Amino acid sequence: MKRSLRTFLASPPVLIAAGAAVALLIAGCAVSPPTIPPVKQVDLQRFMGDWYVIGNIPTRPERNAFNAVESYTLQPDGRIDTRFRYREGAFDGPLKTMNPVGSVVPGTGNAVWGMQFIWPVKAEYVIVDVDRDYQLTIIGRSDRDYAWIMARTPTIPEPVYEAAVSRLKTLGYSTDNLRRVPQRWPEGAAAAAK
Repeated sequence: MKRSLRTFLASPPVLIAAGAAVALLIAGCAVSPPTIPPVKQVDLQRFMGDWYVIGNIPTRPERNAFNAVESYTLQPDGRIDTRFRYREGAFDGPLKTMNPVGSVVPGTGNAVWGMQFIWPVKAEYVIVDVDRDYQLTIIGRSDRDYAWIMARTPTIPEPVYEAAVSRLKTLGYSTDNLRRVPQRWPEGAAAAAK
């Protein structure tokens, strides 16, 4: 018994296959955000150590962070142990810490990392700017959803901060949600180790 072409085309397997093909075609035409450009080369040894978070487009846990500091330690196997610590809600708020592990993406000049908070997911972490003296850095993501302006000192001059904000804008960020992270260290840089 022969089936007509119309009956064949209306059968569920053919309709599902046709729908899947259309979905793939549409997805292939969708515009994804361009990859954010990393710096050409990062000297990992110089990048290690403490970085004060001066401003950020924050992730959920750090929306009310005070005295936020990110610290990096390069391990012999090439992994980067990370300790992010901050006070929740106030300078005397409870101390919170996160300890993701970073790994450099090969072929990126050490400027693109996968930051693993939970296995097996690695969040994109891109060093989009670092000054010659490794005193100021900007971390971004291709989705332009989060960003961090960090420095080796708890405060930076206002023109330097404004230049970093301008750099984020040139990278395609909206800075509407950029937050200045309160930093107060009466004991100086040594207090960051507490």
